[in-house]
Amino acid sequence: MDEAAGWAAIEAALERVYGDVEPYGHLGTQVPYSVGGPDPLDGISIYRRTAPVPHWHLVGFGMSELYAKDSDDPAISGYGFEFSARVADHGDDEVPMWAAVLLQVLARYVVGNRPFAPGHTIHVAPGTFGAGTETELAALAFAVDPDLGVIDTPHGAVTFLEVAALTEDEYVAAKGGNTATVLDRISARSTRPLVIDRTRGSLL
Repeated sequence: MDEAAGWAAIEAALERVYGDVEPYGHLGTQVPYSVGGPDPLDGISIYRRTAPVPHWHLVGFGMSELYAKDSDDPAISGYGFEFSARVADHGDDEVPMWAAVLLQVLARYVVGNRPFAPGHTIHVAPGTFGAGTETELAALAFAVDPDLGVIDTPHGAVTFLEVAALTEDEYVAAKGGNTATVLDRISARSTRPLVIDRTRGSLL
């Protein structure tokens, strides 16, 4: 078996979506988490997209078992998911590094506390969407990435868990098991479904 079979399975999923288009960039860690590095994601691939609106698509590598099968559950790989996020591209050619930092923060939360699943929400601290950024966004919600979905890997299933952003009133409305309904309502009222746009206000 490929010694990085889990990593290869994620790359194969990305290839099914992006074909032979190379990532706009790939962020790797200097010291892998498995040997004492601080960041659970060994890498984040970043793609630039124009549809349905211009945005950056970030996909993490590290919540699933990238190299070897270490967990006892043969049905899922690692925590059973990998993070993805879509961030509005306002045409400045700058990769949204704050979003990559956010994915690493979420990964550390998973390792230290609990995993996320579709439908979960979490309130976030000021500065989450970029230090000094004025925004109405105040929370995160999680859904299955509509393009990448769920894949089978040699180490078990992996769900691509997309990170969406909510304003305070959207977060309140999503609590109690209503996340999918709120995300559907936001998508219906926005040209940027599930794309994190720091400039937007509430869509409820």
